[in-house]
Amino acid sequence: MGGFFGVVSRHECAADLFYGTDYQSHLGTRRGGMATYSAEYGFSRTIHNLESSYFRTRFETDLDKFRGQAGIGIISDTDAQPMLMNSHLGRFALVTVAKINNQEELARKLLDENMHLSEFSSGKINQTELVALLIIKGKNFVEGIENVYHHIQGSCSMLLLTEDGIIAARDAWGRTPIVVGQKDDAVAVTSESSAFPNLSYETTKYVGPGEIIRIKADGIEQLRRPNKGMQICSFLWVYYGFPTSCYEGRNAEYVRNECGRVMGRDDDTPVDCACGIPDSGVGMAVGYAEGHRCPYQRGISKYTPTWPRSFMPANQDMRNLVAKMKLIPNRDVLQGKRMLFCDDSIVRGTQLHDNAKELFALGAHEVHMRIGCPPLIFACPFINFTASKSNLELITRRVIRDLEGDPDKNIQAYATTDSPEYKRMVEEIARRLNLTSLKFSKLETLVSAIGLPKERICTHCFDGSSEYTLNETNPPQEPEET
Repeated sequence: MGGFFGVVSRHECAADLFYGTDYQSHLGTRRGGMATYSAEYGFSRTIHNLESSYFRTRFETDLDKFRGQAGIGIISDTDAQPMLMNSHLGRFALVTVAKINNQEELARKLLDENMHLSEFSSGKINQTELVALLIIKGKNFVEGIENVYHHIQGSCSMLLLTEDGIIAARDAWGRTPIVVGQKDDAVAVTSESSAFPNLSYETTKYVGPGEIIRIKADGIEQLRRPNKGMQICSFLWVYYGFPTSCYEGRNAEYVRNECGRVMGRDDDTPVDCACGIPDSGVGMAVGYAEGHRCPYQRGISKYTPTWPRSFMPANQDMRNLVAKMKLIPNRDVLQGKRMLFCDDSIVRGTQLHDNAKELFALGAHEVHMRIGCPPLIFACPFINFTASKSNLELITRRVIRDLEGDPDKNIQAYATTDSPEYKRMVEEIARRLNLTSLKFSKLETLVSAIGLPKERICTHCFDGSSEYTLNETNPPQEPEET
């Protein structure tokens, strides 16, 4: 997915920018970049590949080059950023958290208009450059950003570092978040509010869907009012979000804990203890143990000295190996026990199948699995929350195909909690993964735990309910106050 951090300060901002950007590292694995602006020295920028290293390691030696009182940083799962642009709007640097489904079409249209795409080093379109070109077609920054909203299909939140502060613009449907924090001498914007406490910022605002603001060291200026509709990604609370982060005022760890507590309370399966699959399954397991009134134990631990975040190579075989190497089971906890494990989701099922086989081999008497979200039945067209290129990479769709002869047949019945088709699918997944039992959190439980109205949360990957927004890129704005 990716995450960004921006800061405008009355003093040099490099330290806050460096640490604030580093706190986005759990959101991406491909590229990291930072840019600063100084009235005296102009723009400075550095981009590093993070596929075989970590953000802090790559950027520590670069800190002296970043001068100025304003800067933006990015951890990206896609393209090299920030982009530096010089245009009729002025000079600016740009970072995006985006998934643009129609980028080939947009690129052809821009090329037909005699514009050019210069950042092509990867052999692919750099979608951040594409966004920059759409922006500079506007008469001003606001019109340019609205041009992005009107033309892209998918999602895009962005930060623009200008010669007059930072402009933050949240995706038109609010699929990804932007949070504002302030302290006496600085204002910051970020994807993850977990970046704020250790840098002494207090969260003061959640930027609305489609809202555009300008931040300076002395405050915030609203440049565009938020849209009425919102479809914030529910998977932020299930998996992506760091436990201490909040989105729309709702804490990620609280949601995971509450989903686990409700499931534990309603589950009559006899088990000896509940365990969390690190990291995002831990909060759910603590809640499950409370609701089920059973002990919480660490049957699996993550080896944090060399796996501090989700490092994922491009090769699928290597990804599977890395996923295994990060997690170390505890034989002494497992032996002879009826073990219940909580995890955030099941995508392909490959890793979980291997884990279950190993847990039994290490002496577990039973292996029960409880999942913090409903079954993933639809691939996400809005943000890059999985690397799935088709629905058939999802274990649910493969099971439906094998049961029905068609992966799309009776799809809504399979997505309906506790329907006969749903129960049949879950039982078959449990059989294929060699699990003693398998249960998923109900969609109603997840929505209730998040605490927002269902229509303001994107649950497309579970029930396909956001299909109507696929091509409706720019929902209506809020009316002006009277």
